[in-house]
Amino acid sequence: MKCIVGLGNPGVKYESTRHNIGFMVIDELVTRNNSQLNKDKFKGKYAIETINGEKILLLKPQTYMNLSGESLRPLMDYFNIDLEDVLIIYDDLDLPPGKIRLRQKGGHGGHNGIRSIIDHLGTKDFKRIRIGIGRPTNSQPVVDYVLGTFPGDQQSMVQESVEKAADACVRWLETPFEEVMNEFNSKE
Repeated sequence: MKCIVGLGNPGVKYESTRHNIGFMVIDELVTRNNSQLNKDKFKGKYAIETINGEKILLLKPQTYMNLSGESLRPLMDYFNIDLEDVLIIYDDLDLPPGKIRLRQKGGHGGHNGIRSIIDHLGTKDFKRIRIGIGRPTNSQPVVDYVLGTFPGDQQSMVQESVEKAADACVRWLETPFEEVMNEFNSKE
């Protein structure tokens, strides 16, 4: 079974914030599959679905971003999911809004959700989709920026990046990740 994890913060207060773009991709996949995250365990909301004939677990950790690994590790252990079958989706300050980048491994780059996952998995070697949110252009603190919403003029770009990331997830179910990475990283 493969596992796709979207990072974000739980609750209505954070629903449309930049930091929740990983949740938005999971929501897109759930909508496309006419399903819902109907299980609440392992400090997360999840669903087990079949997409393109592949059994897949979709997860939104409910631990708040900085503790995301506390949800993922026990879920992987319980369902016996191999690290090679895990894909993490999250926001990236270093990419402009609308851009996505797929990687097979890497550091946390200052992202506390990824830092938590690295700590709980004991490795940096996991697949990921980074979705650009850009950096604040004024003196706004980063924490306020990531917990803020996208301005109106970025809404269509953001929706496109969410759809592209969801497309990449579906493609990964039938194609080696390296090929998906080459295909989606070269688009734009």
